[in-house]
Amino acid sequence: MNLTPKQLKILQLIRDWRVRRGYSPTMQELADEIGVSKVTVFEHVEALIKKGALLREPNKARSLSIAEGVAVPDEARPLRFPLVGRIAAGYPIEKVAEEEEIDLVDILGTSEDRPGSTFALKVEGDSMRDEGILDGDYVLLERAQVARNGDRVVALLEDGSTTLKTFYKEPDHIRLQPANPEYEPIRVKFCQVQGIVKGVIRRY
Repeated sequence: MNLTPKQLKILQLIRDWRVRRGYSPTMQELADEIGVSKVTVFEHVEALIKKGALLREPNKARSLSIAEGVAVPDEARPLRFPLVGRIAAGYPIEKVAEEEEIDLVDILGTSEDRPGSTFALKVEGDSMRDEGILDGDYVLLERAQVARNGDRVVALLEDGSTTLKTFYKEPDHIRLQPANPEYEPIRVKFCQVQGIVKGVIRRY
């Protein structure tokens, strides 16, 4: 897709706002971030909608969203992902959004490109230790709402907490299985899968 630098920046800002804050920026907030007028931002947004990169719901504030299938790279550092919070690998803890990033260029010293749907969480706890996921590790996850049995997932529970466990769909419930015999499985009727673990990063 042929995008101008300003249009790419707008897509990056919308993606980052939605990951970190759970909603999209307004036209004025985009203008303030980029340092241009609101009218200029509106023109860029309209162009992105025509190109199929953005979606917008009419007459609704903060309704801008990235179109399905559109990957938004970080122009200068393609291995920098939003660090959107900390995840419990023991007992569930409340999700906390943090305006930080994890930059794999700094950690791994590589410039290999990754999909724009990847994000990072820092692990707290040791319930997944037998899967090689330890306290203080970073897990890289692919955004997903559906998981298969045996997938290691980040799951949002009905009480608003999130946890990192292995997903199993049982006949009458969902089992979120730890990988540490000191912890009991979490059994729930419903949970919302938010991502599937694709990799683990550990600093020594």
